[in-house]
Amino acid sequence: MASDAELISRSLDGDGNAFVEVICRHEVALGAYLARRVGRDRAEDLLGDVWVAAYESRRNYDKSFANARPWLYGVALNMLRRHWRSQPAEDLVPDVTSMASGWDPWPAVDARVDTQTLLRAALAKLQPTQREVLTLVAWEDLTAAEAARVLVIPAGTARRLLHQARKELRNAPEVVALLKIPTV
Repeated sequence: MASDAELISRSLDGDGNAFVEVICRHEVALGAYLARRVGRDRAEDLLGDVWVAAYESRRNYDKSFANARPWLYGVALNMLRRHWRSQPAEDLVPDVTSMASGWDPWPAVDARVDTQTLLRAALAKLQPTQREVLTLVAWEDLTAAEAARVLVIPAGTARRLLHQARKELRNAPEVVALLKIPTV
């Protein structure tokens, strides 16, 4: 089976199906990566943009790396950054004029612990580069060295950021509260 680097070289030499094979190998992982960050609907559009950008920039691919997945995550991250910059600032104050009079939202508030919300809150407190290295390693199954390639930072820096992120999460009050086992 040809490596991604070989397929990219073949696509540069005119083999039209070679880059399609690279897409087939990585589209599920990249689609999931994008969906976790912008939602499924927007991820589908962005994924198409990622493939176009990757195809157009394939001449810049470092063929000393057989696996193109970290490079493709880098392309996807750049596409996400463009997307986020293009979005209008969030309106933090909802339009309350459209609410029905007498409507009380508080009875609908669930008292149960929302694990996902607590974990997201703990992740949000990390520095952006720490969070990105951690999610690339934990969610995208990349090594610290591959995450470093995605973020264009030294591998040692990525390992340090990963260690710091894990340490901060381990000590985050939200995570500590989740890990406490209730006594019977």
